[in-house]
Amino acid sequence: MGSLDDTLALMRDLRQRCDWDAAQTHDSLRPYLIEESLELDDALRLGDDELVREELGDLLLQVLFHSVVAEERGAFSFHDVAGALIAKMKARHPHLYAAGARESWERMKSKKRASLADGLPSTLPSLHRAHRLQDRAAGVGFDWPDAEGPADKVAEELAEVRELMQEKKVRFSEHGAPVHDEAHAELEGELGDLLFACVNLCRKLGVHSSLALDKANAKFQRRFEAVEKTAAERGVDLGSAGLKALDRIWDEVKRR
Repeated sequence: MGSLDDTLALMRDLRQRCDWDAAQTHDSLRPYLIEESLELDDALRLGDDELVREELGDLLLQVLFHSVVAEERGAFSFHDVAGALIAKMKARHPHLYAAGARESWERMKSKKRASLADGLPSTLPSLHRAHRLQDRAAGVGFDWPDAEGPADKVAEELAEVRELMQEKKVRFSEHGAPVHDEAHAELEGELGDLLFACVNLCRKLGVHSSLALDKANAKFQRRFEAVEKTAAERGVDLGSAGLKALDRIWDEVKRR
């Protein structure tokens, strides 16, 4: 069994005795932090406890690495990181640690923000960003009381998209590619509004849209790969079979 002190001592030792570890900087480590975070996310999605444990260790390595590099620069230490975390968590739970009143997390954070998007990473995936923006707005009271409002908004935005479709303003080239003109930009805007409304409906129903879409992607991939396998077993060429034939196989796969 190891402790955090053991891992910290190991990291310091590696910085002294391993050429590769010694050469790393905050900047050179950035790609590894992103990669390890995504690998942990994959392990959590798969529900593989052993893999989750391993990937948590790899992510912890990144935390230790950056802390020791900062320590060597005289900026801060790992213990400063831990201390700041403890102080932040206690401050955000005043009803547990300071005999204060319970207050929503987003409302407390809003008091320290300069704007709605302040502190959100610029590279945050779009679905996640939409969810966080809506969370933050809801934290200061800009929100529907229940999911009926967002559901009606989804219907409204879909109707606007259908209206543009019926007007047939969007043009396509002879190869089927959309012509990026003013009409296309208008349709793109309405579809963006529709997606944003769907994210809000997910949020109000307690579902994270990125997780829901991730599961839908996995389900579609699983089913379509079964369609490909079934078609191959029957000598059916996917490219020329046509929608009706593929739809029949799709329905068969769904029943299975």
